[in-house]
Amino acid sequence: MPGPGERQATSYKLDSLLCGTAEQWSSHLPAPASAQTMPVEEFVAGWISGALGLVMGYPFDTVKVRLQTQNAYRGIVDCMVKIYRHESILGFFKGMSFPIASIAVVNSVLFGVYSNTLQVLTATSHQDRRAQLPSYTCIFLAGCTGGFVQAYALAPFDLIKVRLQNQTESRVRLGSPPPRYRGPVHCAATILREEGPRGLFRGSGALMLRDTPTLGLYFITYEGLCYQYTPTGQQPSSTTVLVAGGFAGIASWVTATPFDVVKARLQMGGVQQRAYAGMRDCIVTSFRREGLAVFFRGFTINSARAFPVNAVTFLSYESLLRMWG
Repeated sequence: MPGPGERQATSYKLDSLLCGTAEQWSSHLPAPASAQTMPVEEFVAGWISGALGLVMGYPFDTVKVRLQTQNAYRGIVDCMVKIYRHESILGFFKGMSFPIASIAVVNSVLFGVYSNTLQVLTATSHQDRRAQLPSYTCIFLAGCTGGFVQAYALAPFDLIKVRLQNQTESRVRLGSPPPRYRGPVHCAATILREEGPRGLFRGSGALMLRDTPTLGLYFITYEGLCYQYTPTGQQPSSTTVLVAGGFAGIASWVTATPFDVVKARLQMGGVQQRAYAGMRDCIVTSFRREGLAVFFRGFTINSARAFPVNAVTFLSYESLLRMWG
């Protein structure tokens, strides 16, 4: 049996770069039964793990969105203190009930599309891929496909989430002005009435550019670390999954943050009376007014949030798949 070094080198051969092995492409035999069916459990596990990760990271996500779209805060600590003082602890969870029911479902689309795309490219099931890592080309393509599909499924829900998170009005103080949106349904209805159906997809182009290559890198990092630190013939341990998932999250936000800033600003453009003509106008205007550093606002808190959120997401995802079969 070849050692880990020989096995890793094999994955870089030309036949692997073509997303399969020579035997798989030349053979006319049907793929194994486990690789012929669409594993629906991937979608269900993705939804549950996405919901758990969302709950854990939501307060940090609120702070990140505020930092990216408003200039009223001097930094992370100042933002957190002002939210707590003015809006109480509930301010960190504005709009969370809607993402649990919607964005978590979109997370299931990401994991389901990724796994099924990788299955099509390599003719292997999730468990089979633990024995032999597919080529990084296949993993990247599958991750990009999942990111692209997720981006357009996510766009309306993410827009509503960002709008609700940016409401600074306090609901616990008497005499406070009422918020612009009374909830997710009212927010969606208001956007449709004032901005039309296209308003729900404001910032979707930046979201697509953020998620498509980023999630390719995301899955490469996770799968590569799991494979590297798992003994041959075994499943990755819980510790390995936690660490690999955490570092995958951090790696993805390194490349995602600039477009995440642009996306958030485009999404808030119609509310804060500074609507941009488009993505290019947003990038140029933001750079002229605030310099290059503006595109990395929220990177620190994104990285701090990314490790525990994605560690929990992948651990719950892998645990559910093992439990189901």
